[in-house]
Amino acid sequence: MTKRIFTRPFQFREFIEQAWFITSVTLMPTLLVSIPFGAVISLQVGNLTGQLGAQSFAGATAVLAVVREAAPIAAALIIAGAAGSAICSDMGARKIREEIDAMEVLGIDPLERLVAPRVCATVFVAMMINGLVITAGISGAYFFTVIIQGGSAGAFLSSFTALATLPDLWIAMIKAAVFGWLAAIVGAYKGLNAGGGPSGVGRAVNESVIVAFMLLFFMNAIITAIYFQVVPPPGL
Repeated sequence: MTKRIFTRPFQFREFIEQAWFITSVTLMPTLLVSIPFGAVISLQVGNLTGQLGAQSFAGATAVLAVVREAAPIAAALIIAGAAGSAICSDMGARKIREEIDAMEVLGIDPLERLVAPRVCATVFVAMMINGLVITAGISGAYFFTVIIQGGSAGAFLSSFTALATLPDLWIAMIKAAVFGWLAAIVGAYKGLNAGGGPSGVGRAVNESVIVAFMLLFFMNAIITAIYFQVVPPPGL
């Protein structure tokens, strides 16, 4: 797949169309999910830090939770559930209509023409969605910590660098890119191997979502474990 992505000429128009389509099906769910994520995390963290007498670190812990885990996982679930299933259904419909076989007869590589642009578009949108979730999550954490719970705005802002560092943002973006790549690959694979008519496409979509979710959580655990070994958490 990597070889086909870098094969020239790259299907840039298909990439733009797929990126716009994936954005259109994931933007609204992202906005609806990201704010509750930040609210729940800030409420839980605020109560915990209050019990421990560390209210000044409420902002840092909320930001850390959103950036490291909540944002990539939320973006992954949205991408796998919406974009991955859409890619699978599209590829499956083309497969049962024998469009894939026709392209192969004409000497056109379906992976290069159809799959590679969709994979690149999914990775790109996943990173953008991750940034959107991080922004909305931090804003929600600030609102609920400072406005609702009456915390100090200065303490919230000044504690950003106490626990959260720039590598946390990079690892979140790497996670989002890996999750988007996995979701697109699984969806395309299941769609291209669908059979049995429309019911087979439906089964392939269900399988792609389930397999993508399992792989995403598995890869999240692996990436997080490697990250903690490479970049030790800063001390207080």
